[in-house]
Amino acid sequence: MLIVTTDYIAGKELEMLGIVKGSTIQTKHLGKDITQSFKTLVGGELTAYTEMMNDARALATKRMVQEAEAMGADAIVGVRYGSAAVMQAAAEVMAYGTAVKFRV
Repeated sequence: MLIVTTDYIAGKELEMLGIVKGSTIQTKHLGKDITQSFKTLVGGELTAYTEMMNDARALATKRMVQEAEAMGADAIVGVRYGSAAVMQAAAEVMAYGTAVKFRV
């Protein structure tokens, strides 16, 4: 599955199939949350949260691709990501775009 942030794919004529999305809400367990809160005292990267967000983006992308594949898509164009805090130490990540089929 080809995934691009542009609204076109060079050299391809596209048939729009519709919007596709994937999302997840993730959190770290209490132990990681506490250790990361200590990190805010000294500064630096909060690696446990970086890993959590990377995992969340990967899962959201996978779910978006599965939705596009179910529609018979060849690619997804105009892909965007969004995130929001849904509660303390929990974040939602959404991936969305337009599923397209290549015209022959």
